[in-house]
Amino acid sequence: MLNRPVLLLNQNYEPLSLCRLKRALVLMMSRKAEPLERSELTVRTVNMNIPVPSVLRLNYYVRVHRREVPLTKRNVLRRDNHTCQYCGARKPVMTTDHVIPKALGGTDTWENLVCACPECNARKGNRTPAQAKMTLRRKPKAPHYVTFAVNSLGEIPEAWRQYLFLS
Repeated sequence: MLNRPVLLLNQNYEPLSLCRLKRALVLMMSRKAEPLERSELTVRTVNMNIPVPSVLRLNYYVRVHRREVPLTKRNVLRRDNHTCQYCGARKPVMTTDHVIPKALGGTDTWENLVCACPECNARKGNRTPAQAKMTLRRKPKAPHYVTFAVNSLGEIPEAWRQYLFLS
């Protein structure tokens, strides 16, 4: 139970990161953070019952340098939810495809790489989607660090949605 995730917000309600319940309880007990949302669970100590926080807000502002999600094949597949961006298929084996091929000046960037099934990747070949008469289901873009971390959990708790601007 002490490993369950808690959404940690900066003083200005900006999502900072996910932390484990154990760390969240330490932040609360040292009065460095306050709970905004609580779950129905409690942690029992010898002297008291502590409601388990779901969302925690720091009492002071932390200046953070923007963290970037590393550009890897695995992260491109995670960003696109292992779904082909041309046909929408979900298969056990997926590849990454350059929207603008390297031979035509394409680069390895978040905006130029998409998840594709092997069939669509072969059909598109060394052409642009327009030349291959294929359309992208969604325009690729770099993921936000916190959103990417939250999406890796799978199911997003309902209490977090308003703080992640998903409601």
